Amino acid sequence: MDFVLSELCDQVMTARAGHKPLFVMGGGSKGFYGNYRPVRPQDGHCLLDMTPYRGIVSYHPSELVATVRAGTPLAELEAALAENGQMLAFEPPHFAASATVGGCVAAGLSGPRRMSAGALKDFVLGARLLDSEGRILSFGGEVMKNVAGYDVSRLLAGSHGIFGAILEVSLKVVPRPMDELTLTMPATQAQALTSFALWRGKPLPISATSWTGADERGEGMTSVRLSGAPPALASARRVIGGDPLAPEAAEAWWRSLREQTHAFFAPDQPLWRLALPPTAPGLGLGPTLLEWGGGQRWLSGPRDAAELREIAAGLGGHATLFRAAHTTPPADGVFHPLTPGVGSITRRLKQELDPAGLFNPGRLVLEL
Repeated sequence: MDFVLSELCDQVMTARAGHKPLFVMGGGSKGFYGNYRPVRPQDGHCLLDMTPYRGIVSYHPSELVATVRAGTPLAELEAALAENGQMLAFEPPHFAASATVGGCVAAGLSGPRRMSAGALKDFVLGARLLDSEGRILSFGGEVMKNVAGYDVSRLLAGSHGIFGAILEVSLKVVPRPMDELTLTMPATQAQALTSFALWRGKPLPISATSWTGADERGEGMTSVRLSGAPPALASARRVIGGDPLAPEAAEAWWRSLREQTHAFFAPDQPLWRLALPPTAPGLGLGPTLLEWGGGQRWLSGPRDAAELREIAAGLGGHATLFRAAHTTPPADGVFHPLTPGVGSITRRLKQELDPAGLFNPGRLVLEL
């Protein structure tokens, strides 16, 4: 692996000397996400392929921490954890078998369990980063002080590689639940949001919720997953009601949401993601799928970006064009414009870690 690391450093130094932008790539499973720009050698663009730099560096189940190289297939890490009855709590999506751990962290995406377990960034304990000067920087844990006083290892989550190439990450892992049960019940979107609010006020072992679909009467289906000890699940079932899904059907359902294979996520349609306070009311904006107790809302089909972002901001949230399909992305990018404070921090970190503007230019913020 020392040879692979040396090669990566040499590629960075060559790109820097030639003033050529570097596009960091893992398995490419999330290449559609962000302000995507095709890598074209004729434009002087270079690809930094991280997949050869792979392998689990250290994993001690009793310590609940795994340190993994960026090019390691996500499925390989999850299989090693499963052998020891453990998992990644944030339930990350793969979108393809080629998904890597580095791409998972760079994209910063969490799955259905995020509502109860926390976001991906909450489980990043440390990281190693290859910067634009070919240096290997370490952050978090028992290593060097972070740049500018920030917790850089966590800020790398969702950074889309604009600060440098993630080499390794240390992730906190958790035990798998003792048991799980998924309950379903017909409901309108308003009824689903009311139920989500009611359940939030009770000590219920809920690990995921969703509402999707609507018939001619406006009814869809609410699904709620319970995780924990069997007595706790039985008690929660009496409170929630609904019909249980068979374990195989339940696993397939949550996987279809996590991997976006459900029919709602039609690949030929633009897909918008709204992150809102769970207390936000139904928006009446057409085809909608709810997750995270109403905190994450997916909208399918063409939308006016400015109008949608104004609505989201008015409710205390933001709107992202998750998948553009065949539409033209908004002029200000697929992501909701950064607030002044976040924008200032992002620019400062970019200047500290990548002053040459080498890595993934424009992928997260168009001007960076």
